[in-house]
Amino acid sequence: MAQLPQRIEQIRIAHAALIHHVVMGCANAEARQQLMPMLKVARENGWNELVDRIQLVLTGRREAALLNGLDEEDTVILQAILQGLQDPATLPDLNQQADPAQAAPGLAQMIHAACTGDAKALQAVAFMAEQMTNTQGDLRLLGGSMKRLVDGERNPEVLCKGMSAQGRQLVQNLIDELNQLASH
Repeated sequence: MAQLPQRIEQIRIAHAALIHHVVMGCANAEARQQLMPMLKVARENGWNELVDRIQLVLTGRREAALLNGLDEEDTVILQAILQGLQDPATLPDLNQQADPAQAAPGLAQMIHAACTGDAKALQAVAFMAEQMTNTQGDLRLLGGSMKRLVDGERNPEVLCKGMSAQGRQLVQNLIDELNQLASH
């Protein structure tokens, strides 16, 4: 697959589990039943437009007009689903880890906003944590630590337990970004 712009690829990687579950749910009733709790959590976390569009895809709709009016992240996710339905080779790799240099600033912004009482950011962080815990490796471990980060934990020894060097670097970059945001 051709290299995608880094921001788009980071969104695809962060939501790979959801993208795969929707594609599988379109082809298999059992997989669709497993997807429903994910969609319920997404709706509870304020991702109503995306869930509405995903449900249209699950009923067989595939037109590009489904992308109209979505924000950038939702557009990337839905576009990945539609492309994955046409060509499964385009689906994001479930085992690929986020690039620490690219992921940390965006995650830090969301976590910082959640720490300062932004309800939408808290919902987004909760949804992202749910998605991350449905993956493997370092992202799964980081997903399990998101609440700690929102609650103010900044000790890398606590947050990096069990992570690879790449995962530890991601967490350290995230802590550095959070500390910078807190100092402003």
